[in-house]
Amino acid sequence: MGWGSRCCCPGRLDLLCVLALLGGCLLPVCRTRVYTNHWAVKIAGGFPEADRIASKYGFINMGQIGALKDYYHFYHSRTIKRSVLSSRGTHSFISMEPKVEWIQQQVVKKRTKRDYDFSRAQSTYFNDPKWPSMWYMHCSDNTHPCQSDMNIEGAWKRGYTGKNIVVTILDDGIERTHPDLMQNYDALASCDVNGNDLDPMPRYDASNENKHGTRCAGEVAAAANNSHCTVGIAFNAKIGGVRMLDGDVTDMVEAKSVSFNPQHVHIYSASWGPDDDGKTVDGPAPLTRQAFENGVRMGRRGLGSVFVWASGNGGRSKDHCSCDGYTNSIYTISISSTAESGKKPWYLEECSSTLATTYSSGESYDKKIITTDLRQRCTDNHTGTSASAPMAAGIIALALEANPFLTWRDVQHVIVRTSRAGHLNANDWKTNAAGFKVIHLNGIGLYHRKSCISS
Repeated sequence: MGWGSRCCCPGRLDLLCVLALLGGCLLPVCRTRVYTNHWAVKIAGGFPEADRIASKYGFINMGQIGALKDYYHFYHSRTIKRSVLSSRGTHSFISMEPKVEWIQQQVVKKRTKRDYDFSRAQSTYFNDPKWPSMWYMHCSDNTHPCQSDMNIEGAWKRGYTGKNIVVTILDDGIERTHPDLMQNYDALASCDVNGNDLDPMPRYDASNENKHGTRCAGEVAAAANNSHCTVGIAFNAKIGGVRMLDGDVTDMVEAKSVSFNPQHVHIYSASWGPDDDGKTVDGPAPLTRQAFENGVRMGRRGLGSVFVWASGNGGRSKDHCSCDGYTNSIYTISISSTAESGKKPWYLEECSSTLATTYSSGESYDKKIITTDLRQRCTDNHTGTSASAPMAAGIIALALEANPFLTWRDVQHVIVRTSRAGHLNANDWKTNAAGFKVIHLNGIGLYHRKSCISS
């Protein structure tokens, strides 16, 4: 899971930290479990045996859980949909079946999107109207205040634009009909886990609550030169979405999402996680842990799925990303943020699991990230580490186009060898045993595109 043996909650008693890790939360804020009428079951014998057992005990077999062999999603219509008590009916005798190796009633997990709400034209390279304002693409220009260049344009000039690379956004859906996304939309990289169908379109409401995934998708693969809105970092990559945050999030939902079509999808980008409240210790449960491990072992035909994760926005609450088992996993690439000035954003968490940094929002006067938005619109207000993770996913897509034989570990090594401290505004950099400068705020430093060519 990636959690170390040391207490990951700075400033708290060791005993409380141990209890938090064992119980899944700190005692003063421990939440009541909410049980659903969905079960994850491991059954030997294949689909016919799973169907037989489901029918015998009144369940409906909803099929295999993602790419997890012998794990099945069972649904019981006559059980309360949400309850603080686990189910005790006659159907619970299913665990006594010889072919049933493991069963778990699914509980609701709170997952928070990692954006943050806040209530000079230089290039004519593209005709997209927002292109001249995309300051993080023009950092090498002396007229822009950002201090260090990710050199994305340098990759484009050498012909790398993400072609043949597939990125999937694990979120609240993506608006596949958006003019900037429809050209690169990939149905084989998309599904709706919440609605149990193949269409990742977000649910619309008056508040545009489900805009998050569409915003992340545009950063990666918004089409270029279509006279609409913005330009993605990997503007020729294929983009998909898994709608999984707009409903009850359970271990089974997460496992289905991170293991969706792993021989087709190259990169999974996730900008969410447990509450960033400084009190919550949480991480992947058994199915999701297994899905991560299966992904790096067998995904991309054995080269390994690449999982990119936002490090978290709990800085103001003194949250610590080591308490988050997703960003802290050895299987994920944890990405932090820096403002255009190179200063630490106020929301930033710090921990040793952060690998590298990309640009995002900072103070209210700092520029934010420009991307696609719900209802076929654009926004210049995408924020938080939510914006940094898909930015890194786009750069990794450029790297994989240049060298499609990079393994999941190669990708991590490339990031380490090419990220730069540059002008990131921090004074407590340390040199580790491998000779790299590191800092708990920004990892190795600002992720740099040069890796796309030199590896």
